[in-house]
Amino acid sequence: MSLDPVQVMSGHAKELKVVPSSNGDSKGSWEEKEEFDQDNLGLTTKPIPPKPENAVTIAVSTRVLFRTDREQKVFEQKGVEEYLRYQIEHENEPFAPGPAFPLVKALEAVNARLRELYPQSEELFDIVLVTYNHAHVGIRLINTINHHNLFIERFCMTGGSSPIGYLKAWHTNLYLSADSEKVREALAEGIAAATMFLPEKQSEVSQSQLRVAFDGDAVLFSDESERIFKAHGLDKFFEHERDNEDTLLDHGPLKGFLEALGKLQKKFYAKGQRLDCPIRTYLVTARSAASSGIRALKTLRAWGLEIDEALFLAGAPKGPMLEKIRPHIYFDDQMFHVEGAAEMGTIAAHVPYGIAQKHNAKQNTSAGK
Repeated sequence: MSLDPVQVMSGHAKELKVVPSSNGDSKGSWEEKEEFDQDNLGLTTKPIPPKPENAVTIAVSTRVLFRTDREQKVFEQKGVEEYLRYQIEHENEPFAPGPAFPLVKALEAVNARLRELYPQSEELFDIVLVTYNHAHVGIRLINTINHHNLFIERFCMTGGSSPIGYLKAWHTNLYLSADSEKVREALAEGIAAATMFLPEKQSEVSQSQLRVAFDGDAVLFSDESERIFKAHGLDKFFEHERDNEDTLLDHGPLKGFLEALGKLQKKFYAKGQRLDCPIRTYLVTARSAASSGIRALKTLRAWGLEIDEALFLAGAPKGPMLEKIRPHIYFDDQMFHVEGAAEMGTIAAHVPYGIAQKHNAKQNTSAGK
């Protein structure tokens, strides 16, 4: 199966029925009075979004949050002027949900729970919509966000320029895009990022619990061990892992995002809600438990990070396990696993990092000869 970031799903993403949410106040102290916007009648409305440095910021592109395949074809076939004209003519027609839509709804559900426990806290998920679009398209995007009852107040419309500098200014913890080149650019700048795809089918996901699944090597960890495997084979990989069992793996590109999730999880644990936490994390790795899994677990423990569930598959396909987990997003560095997960209905995101990218490039070159 071949995945294209802008290919069309056979069905729309299912909208999650969760409590509409908004973010916390702009004050740093929990003792300070919460500030709200007020309408002209003096009634309270939405809370003010948190300061970026206090929030867990998730930046999503228009093409992964919404279905924009029709508009993309207009741009590719007729050019930018016709594209802008089309968007303005259809600005009262909301976009349909895209692959990141269930994730965003789940983030808002977690925010609702956090505000119940910590009304004044700014430690929340903050969602930034990042688009290369011209500002003229902003009206349709705002209409769409209001139509779907999303709380997204921060926009970044770059008019074709790279968004990377803005991502840094937002203190972005994760960037999700359909543009693999921009994802690589973000990773090169130290920003956790992944390319999202539109699968042919999409599994229903939890409405009350955010579930995030990670591959290990070249995602949470460095690609050190994967380089051994690629260069010398499986036996040398197992030997290397046994010899280095007590040597910590270096960090991978998404370690910081797992840390951010863990920080919010601990806020629920502090209120006695470990068993009812609305965030759950998974390690889904091709490593074998006895021969190479212990090093991964020791590394996570030394980092002070908790994974709720760890699945060591010893090379077995990941798709069936992910179908049981039903995560809102699964991160992997190898397209083989991304495609396998997507075939089972999982929203999988590619992290183009590490030695596997060179290996895949060689395969693609050979296939083209």
